[in-house]
Amino acid sequence: MASQLFLNLPVQDLQRSVGFFTALGFTFNPDFTDENATCMVVNENAYVMLLVEAYFKTFTTKEVAGTKGSAEAIIAYSVDSREAVDQAVQTALANGGSASQDAQDYGFMYNHSFQDPDGHLWEVFWMDPAGPPDASPSEEASPGPQS
Repeated sequence: MASQLFLNLPVQDLQRSVGFFTALGFTFNPDFTDENATCMVVNENAYVMLLVEAYFKTFTTKEVAGTKGSAEAIIAYSVDSREAVDQAVQTALANGGSASQDAQDYGFMYNHSFQDPDGHLWEVFWMDPAGPPDASPSEEASPGPQS
């Protein structure tokens, strides 16, 4: 089983990206930061490596996805409350991000999304620690559509 996760993302302007994610409350590990890359700390086991596109290209023979017009992934992270979801999206939009999808409220889960300045898709969500409500007894007896 993996013990840490590192996500690598290409960026056009490293300093702009650092400023954007700093405004969202993320920190960076200076031991893994130079003019080509930085290590954004999500938590003690998850990190996002922001790599200048030319440097990113040295790790792959594939073309780098044009995230302004297509999606390569949706990166999701959780926060502690519904209000924190809205605050994160408002902060992203105020610091160079752009709108993505409308907020979605499922009762036990609330999420909203934005695009960072490079067009990467980010989703911020809150989930009730109790999880979704239990299914009613009639729903358990009927697992699917009846003919």
